[in-house]
Amino acid sequence: MRRWGTLTAVCLGTFMLLLDVTIVVVALPDMAGALHASLGDLQWVVDGYALALAALLLGVGAAADILGRRRVHVTGVVLFAAASLLCGLASGPELLVAARALQGVGGAAMFATTLPLLASVYQGRQRSAALGVWGAVSGGAAAVGPVLGGLITEGPGWRWIFFVNLPVSVVAVWLTLRAVPESRGPRGLSVDWAGTAAFAVFAGGATYAVVRAGEDGWTASATLGAFAAAALALAVFVLVERRVAHPLLDLSLLRRPTFVGTMLGSFAFNGVAFGGIAYLSLWMQTLLGLSPVRAGLTLLPMTAVSMVVAVLVGRLAHGVPAWLTVGGGLLLIAAGTLGQAVLDAGADWTALVPGFVLVGVGTGFVAPTVAGAALAAVPAERSGMAGGAVNTVRQLGYALGVAVFGTVLTSRMTGPLPSAAAHTLAGGGAGPLREAFPERTLRAAFASGLDTALVVAGLAGVAAGTLVAVLIRAGRPAPAKPSGAVREEAAATRG
Repeated sequence: MRRWGTLTAVCLGTFMLLLDVTIVVVALPDMAGALHASLGDLQWVVDGYALALAALLLGVGAAADILGRRRVHVTGVVLFAAASLLCGLASGPELLVAARALQGVGGAAMFATTLPLLASVYQGRQRSAALGVWGAVSGGAAAVGPVLGGLITEGPGWRWIFFVNLPVSVVAVWLTLRAVPESRGPRGLSVDWAGTAAFAVFAGGATYAVVRAGEDGWTASATLGAFAAAALALAVFVLVERRVAHPLLDLSLLRRPTFVGTMLGSFAFNGVAFGGIAYLSLWMQTLLGLSPVRAGLTLLPMTAVSMVVAVLVGRLAHGVPAWLTVGGGLLLIAAGTLGQAVLDAGADWTALVPGFVLVGVGTGFVAPTVAGAALAAVPAERSGMAGGAVNTVRQLGYALGVAVFGTVLTSRMTGPLPSAAAHTLAGGGAGPLREAFPERTLRAAFASGLDTALVVAGLAGVAAGTLVAVLIRAGRPAPAKPSGAVREEAAATRG
């Protein structure tokens, strides 16, 4: 059981924690109605979880190397389950956002230990196979979340999105204690808590600034203050990492083009592929009148394609260069995102299907290969750091993607609609606006905002995919020259 028990336990925890990144998106209209939540509240329901994941992954991973990775993983599962219970019992948006952030803390403890636990058990081709399965599960969880969320929301209700985590967590704890061996990092390590705090302030400040820009404008004092705080925290983070004995991120790795390209690809991946799903779901439910189940099922083309492609890539793409799988996959995701920007007042959800399929294909290429590309780009002793960095920037990219999508969406909608009406409509509150505005005006405004946000995301994906391919390819070692060519060069040099 131990041979594949570790993979099963790790994938079960990974699926659960990544599922909760996107499972809430189709439940947002129901949450807004039940808790009287605003658009900003809904953004933080999504982003609070992703931000806690991103901000704490590296620090918790370093602590796990000292305290024991299995111990920290199990603690994370227990905390995740307790926070899920609080989410399901929340009586207002503030409590829900706080519980989601606590969920993210538990998720960070789980996520930070996944790759090190796998690396401690599997070697060689077994490790490649395990990483392929883990990557497929990661991509599949993010993609299947909205579908499962719709089924649960329309069935027992949105609170059960969180309650179902409780029995799964019990199984995950039992299996981890039974099948996963304990492992630790080298002796003499210490946790960089100052770097952890500085990075958390940077991630939270940057996301808060983008959200505030959507509500108050880019030049508002709150927006500029948040951006300034984020910039200062980033500078502090860099200074700390250059001075501490055991940094969260070895800044010398940023001199490696392959590592930089992989980090950029991870950051762009989740933001471009999944950052707009919440707003597409709001559009489908509030203006097209789809039920949560139907809204979730509209994403089935992306879900099914991504999972099938990820499994095939995990099995068959061993040895395929990462610049092709990660960079090319990002370009496919970008093309699919641009292909969704075809909405107007009369558009139906079927207009999104071709774009969803392309995004699914691209996700299937990126998800199972980006982690392996990061591990291959660094020395073996830095594999834990590289794995943590990949997962960190993926969640940060998603959090910022959701924030940027919302800001672009509402700013574009303020042409045909007043600012307050635009925020109400984007937050799923179309009902009261139907008395003041014609239905076609509301649908045209929302479609215009979505199109603009999708174009921005698609162009960002094109730029990121191209740069990722160039950086990763530039960082490959030069092929060895034939011995004859070496002798000829030596003779020419002597001559």
